[in-house]
Amino acid sequence: MTHGAVAVPGRPTLEEVARLAGVSRATVSRVINASPKVSPEVQTAVEAAIAELNYVPNRAARSLVARATMSIALVVPEDAHRFFGDPYFADIVQGISDRLDASDYVLNLQLAHPSSPTEKTRRYLLGGNVDGALVVSHHSGDHFLASIGEALPVVFGGRPMHARGASGRPTDYYVDVDNRLGAVQGTRYLIDSGRRAIGTITGPQDMPAALDRAAGWRDALHEAGLSDERVAHGDFTEESGARAATELLDRHPDLDAIFVASDAMASGALATLADRGHNVPRDVAVVGYDNSRYATRGPIPLTTVAQPTKEMGIVMADTLLRLLAGEKPKRVSLLPTELIRRASA
Repeated sequence: MTHGAVAVPGRPTLEEVARLAGVSRATVSRVINASPKVSPEVQTAVEAAIAELNYVPNRAARSLVARATMSIALVVPEDAHRFFGDPYFADIVQGISDRLDASDYVLNLQLAHPSSPTEKTRRYLLGGNVDGALVVSHHSGDHFLASIGEALPVVFGGRPMHARGASGRPTDYYVDVDNRLGAVQGTRYLIDSGRRAIGTITGPQDMPAALDRAAGWRDALHEAGLSDERVAHGDFTEESGARAATELLDRHPDLDAIFVASDAMASGALATLADRGHNVPRDVAVVGYDNSRYATRGPIPLTTVAQPTKEMGIVMADTLLRLLAGEKPKRVSLLPTELIRRASA
């Protein structure tokens, strides 16, 4: 018996599957873990060998030999209310789950409020409990996440605030959309519709997505020679959108359009506009961001910038699986946005 291996008499081995299929042991492992780096012909041969030998992967043996936990952490620096109430998280977790279903890895959830200490989460991630991590909704204050990629395979959902690790080399793998370009798309649509007093409701100022969307709004206004003074800040929640819309209307009574950095906040803004007697879109046009369920649940369907959130989750999980398999996936994956036109603008 090979030193350190765990064998069960009569149970077919990975090596036997490889010999029968005429491929290497590593190739069989890739097929078992649903790696896209395997050709259809090779996958068919390996699957036929697995079926013929009635091979069942021995996770306990693989964990002992490779010191692998076969667990992946999903780290979300948000409170439970936001995580379970925001459809963005539901969609991205669905994508992650769909991709991991084809592998032997299990997913565990780590919620950490962005304003709370994260020492317990850091100890858990670096204590040999997981093989890798997926991080969603990263804030600049999550300091330990800024360097954890140098010690553990990590893939971020959304561009992290930091760009390089302590070594000075780029360490981040992330999946995102071009938030700045998406905001330009939404704001240009308002400009092309004849709007000139265009405000924005931003997301949290410690999150790159929020900063990028505000920058895209400014880009489009500057390109058209329009003022960028009409700004109010939210936190990606419906309640903050309602408050921010009130602030914009009070400070800028000439407001004729709002680009809102999330559909949840846009939903709150629409409620405020209705309460104040403003007709949408005649008096004030509104464009959101996400194309989530908030965009279609109210009396006025929301024009919005769609991002493929479920696909982002799939690509995040696929990138991490490739890292764990010893492959070299793309460090940055940017998915396209699309403007969805509805009744609000």
